Amino acid sequence: MDFTFPRTVWQSYLQEIYNFLHQHPEGSWQEQATTAYLQRQLAQLGYQTTTFPDCTGVIGEAGAGEVTVALRTDIDALGFREGEKTKYIHACGHDAHMAMVLTAAAALRENPVNCRLKIICQPAEEVGAGALEFIAKGVVDDVDYLFGVHLRPGQELAGGLAAPAIQNGAACMLRGEIRGRSAHGARPHLGINVIEVAAQLVQLLQGLHWNPLQPASIKMTGLWAGNQSANIIPDRADFTLDVRAQTNQHMQELLDKINHLANGLAALSGAEITLQRGADTPAAEVSAAAQEIMARAIRATLGEQGLALPVLTPGAEDFHYYTRLRPQLKATMLGLGCNLEPGLHHPEMTFDTNYLLAGAEILARAVYYAANQRR
Repeated sequence: MDFTFPRTVWQSYLQEIYNFLHQHPEGSWQEQATTAYLQRQLAQLGYQTTTFPDCTGVIGEAGAGEVTVALRTDIDALGFREGEKTKYIHACGHDAHMAMVLTAAAALRENPVNCRLKIICQPAEEVGAGALEFIAKGVVDDVDYLFGVHLRPGQELAGGLAAPAIQNGAACMLRGEIRGRSAHGARPHLGINVIEVAAQLVQLLQGLHWNPLQPASIKMTGLWAGNQSANIIPDRADFTLDVRAQTNQHMQELLDKINHLANGLAALSGAEITLQRGADTPAAEVSAAAQEIMARAIRATLGEQGLALPVLTPGAEDFHYYTRLRPQLKATMLGLGCNLEPGLHHPEMTFDTNYLLAGAEILARAVYYAANQRR
């Protein structure tokens, strides 16, 4: 007997959840109202809920069995500057993710499955810290299968298609400081101009080469230096680097090369260059077993024509900390095509919400199929 998912029953429920969350976005670690709303919804569905005194987010638990299966959704929104204020917008689809996961959670209560089910509503994905916090709290220590979901931009996946895995790349943000020596603009030989050193660093980074079949990039994304007076050679610069690679191994190779270049440039210029690792998310490590279950769920929901290949994307996602730090997990993320444009993290991002119900059904079926796997 296969899993049943009456779409006419769940369409209005999903739309109601989505509309509320879309209209009430909150930033990372600020999701108090979102947490309270999700907790109420889970409790009404019969889930035992757990919240935390020191962070946002909520866990729902129900059922019993030899296998524990978890659905994870991210819950924070992105902040955009509007004049002197910050406006929060769900420009990465987390409102849609929550709506799909809650709808799947509701459907799984109507059709109980032979497993222990956990609904993980995780904060602070956008700052790459929420998964780490939940891992430290032991949230996934008892989980066998972990499924996530993320909307995909139209350039990666067309509406009506779904991918059984998202091969996110690794991302690392580096914060750097250059210390030189100040001098009068008329006597440059007495100083060490940190802006010139920063320019040399950019050129050296652009000269790095790697296998073109391995997607990667290194970009200087911020540079702050100079004084109020234009005739002073600055002695300090702060900068940021955005480093991306498709595998964790390649990321480490790039970081080693950056450090080597920075040390060599410091010795050559006489400046002092320090690098500090900031937000850091690992590349995807997808379980073949979890991917096959997700592919089966996609076929059952959309037919063979709706099943796409795994999505290869340079974007990062802190979901992959779960498998990086708990390698026993069998995990994958559903990639859902929904005619999303112009792209993720754009303040005017739009997508077709009619595809969300299929996403919820796929997630519910994945739990059902995983529950019937041998541990």
